[in-house]
Amino acid sequence: MSISKLLQPKYIAIALIILTLGVVAYGYAAANVVPESGAGDGSGTVSGYTVSNITYTLLAADPSKVQSVAMDIVATSGAGIPSQVKITIDSGTTWISCTGPTTNTWSCAFTASSEPSVSAIESLQVVAAE
Repeated sequence: MSISKLLQPKYIAIALIILTLGVVAYGYAAANVVPESGAGDGSGTVSGYTVSNITYTLLAADPSKVQSVAMDIVATSGAGIPSQVKITIDSGTTWISCTGPTTNTWSCAFTASSEPSVSAIESLQVVAAE
């Protein structure tokens, strides 16, 4: 096609329509923003919540075992108060549901006769969600 043929009004109109559709599609895609939510999982810093003041309560009858774990969980900006908190101390094999919050404190108690020994705790992973 020659340049003079491309500069005809119908081809310019088609080009403008395609350009307009592209701009509109880009605008809709840019408006598709997901707000920060209260969910986090992982190691190190995870957005959504700040976990602090972690305390382990030892079993009175056998202080080599852990009876419960408690921690403060505070939402970062944009996140709501968590409605569910679970922990694992064995890299995800067993998950313990937590109760709370009392102020910002969540408590996670191990069931009777399944309390882990202090030496068996590999890590503490906390999962919190709104």
